[in-house]
Amino acid sequence: MFNQQLLSLIKKEFTLEFRQKASLSGVLVYVVATIFISALSFNKIINPAVWNALFWIIFLFSAINICGKSFSKESGGAALNNYFLYKPLTFFTSKLIYNFIFLLSISLITLFFYSWFVGYLIQNLILFTIVLVLACMGFSAILTLMSAIASKAENNNSLMSILSFPVLIPVLILVLKISRQAIDGLAWSVSSDFLLILISVNAICIVLSVLLFPYLWRA
Repeated sequence: MFNQQLLSLIKKEFTLEFRQKASLSGVLVYVVATIFISALSFNKIINPAVWNALFWIIFLFSAINICGKSFSKESGGAALNNYFLYKPLTFFTSKLIYNFIFLLSISLITLFFYSWFVGYLIQNLILFTIVLVLACMGFSAILTLMSAIASKAENNNSLMSILSFPVLIPVLILVLKISRQAIDGLAWSVSSDFLLILISVNAICIVLSVLLFPYLWRA
């Protein structure tokens, strides 16, 4: 029963997304425009630190745009209907998985075009990809919960950004550090401890989000 409801909710999220393409188009336009401006500015000659920072800036705003609207339509009658139909764990997990898949897809597209137009500097692509996946997991957990909190304040996007940024800082610091090591091509042993810390932080974020959401669900 749990799996059936979860799959149906995830399917519903993707169906609504592709039926109403405004948000998807907005994210893609933002990504393409940023990459295009970066390519014109740097002309494929860019410092690794700047390359890394600029990529994660694009990632950060893409994540906020994607996850920030998670609960924008879950208000009023829709929220009451969901309250009686679904369990909080099932409902939140579907949002979390959807945001993770959507954000990871956009991030991989961003990485491809960013490397193509701005320049490819990554020496350890496997490590960078792992960091990207873990970043998507952490950001999805944090921003999905913050979107739920903002929905209780009439979908105040400014509130979500204010609440999210302090919580995102530990994940951002780890992601920037490990991704820079991947760009420089350092040995795996150098990054292993930071990867374990990032995985632990992600696990804490996911568990806390799952534990806290039922209280918002009943609010």
